[in-house]
Amino acid sequence: MDAELSRLDELDRTHWLHPQADLGGAPGSVPRLVFESGEGSTVRDAAGNEYIDALSGLWNVNIGWGRRELAEAAAEQMRKLSFESAYGGFGHRPGIALAERLAALTPGDLEVTFFASGGGEANDTAYKLARFYWKLRGEPRRVKIVSRLRDYHGLTYGATSATGLPMFWKDMEPLAEGFLHAPAPDPYRFAGEGSAADHHLGELERVIEQADPETVAAVIVEPVQGAGGLIVPPPGYLRGVRELCDRRGLLLIADEVITGFGRTGSWFAGHTFDFTPDVLLFAKGVTSGYLPLSGVVLTRAVHDVLRTLGGTLPHAFTYSGHPVACAVGVRNLEIMESEQLVERARMQGSKLLAALRQLERHEIVGDVRGVGLMCGVELVRDRVTKASFDPAAGTARKVVLGMLERGVITRALAGDVVGLAPPFVVTDEEIDRIVEALDGAIEDLVPT
Repeated sequence: MDAELSRLDELDRTHWLHPQADLGGAPGSVPRLVFESGEGSTVRDAAGNEYIDALSGLWNVNIGWGRRELAEAAAEQMRKLSFESAYGGFGHRPGIALAERLAALTPGDLEVTFFASGGGEANDTAYKLARFYWKLRGEPRRVKIVSRLRDYHGLTYGATSATGLPMFWKDMEPLAEGFLHAPAPDPYRFAGEGSAADHHLGELERVIEQADPETVAAVIVEPVQGAGGLIVPPPGYLRGVRELCDRRGLLLIADEVITGFGRTGSWFAGHTFDFTPDVLLFAKGVTSGYLPLSGVVLTRAVHDVLRTLGGTLPHAFTYSGHPVACAVGVRNLEIMESEQLVERARMQGSKLLAALRQLERHEIVGDVRGVGLMCGVELVRDRVTKASFDPAAGTARKVVLGMLERGVITRALAGDVVGLAPPFVVTDEEIDRIVEALDGAIEDLVPT
């Protein structure tokens, strides 16, 4: 390591507390890297090493790195209007244009957007608005939010409480009251009679029933569970959740922070799985990660109830509807449409999934799954019984580190799953390199 890189490393260690960092720097943790540039699906570190980023940064750089069009959109907006509060009745052209575009792109009658900055903010906004909605309808007891185990909704206080991954609860207690969790809808782990969808819907309804349905405000789902192990729900499950919420009189919130803006091969997972929520959450792909932006899209019916207040909405963020972020969002969506990148995500996702299934020759590959350009490879101790490895072994993490040594970046997900979700511009050659790196890393761990 030369002197400059050594200085950067020391300053990083001394002054930057990284999110989800290994605080003890234990052996086997992800190496510290300082990144400097990127283009397409490739990023470069300060030492000049190149990597294919097979998780699109953090599921968000959908159109790839190095897009001058987005930099130019940001610069142009900064020159005209860098910031203005959106409180009360204040607005601006980029925010209006993006809200209009979202109304056209989202499924069903989702029409009205509240903007925030990140997925956690969007989640907390949705929980508050759901409770607010029921109070305005004269049912103040409806405050509970039902999520599922292995859902990830963010790590703000409310979002941590909704997230169904206990690793994020530990040492952060007490969590917020009123959050419940049904089992994850994992078809790979289903071994009962009948359909997996019916079984998991029954488990969800039992949680609602035990909570007293008259006290439940909403059910929230990740259409495809991301950090929880890239769990693709069984056919008909999400339509069934919609029907269950209608029958029980509950709001349905879809957390499309990861799945939105083409990741599942359609603009939204609501299109892919044929269901429309009452509230849709977005972030990440709306700007392809070039600037922080998120939001909550409401149906006209939900918005009409909120308007009955006839006063000030008791919720706000300083950077809600930031004009520069909105301008980048508008330009990002224009690029996605003009280059047909949603269709490309579907096409390249099919190629990636087919290539990954060749890895089933390894005895520890238990399941290969995916939808659109988000795939997962689950590693198991025994493929016949589907027995998992001891979590302390960190099997998927070891594979991910082996991939990093081969020039491919990705993450280990819950349940010993290697997650893969490269940018939509990923080439056939890069797909081959991603799969080769995964193949080699598994071979190093368990030689065939």
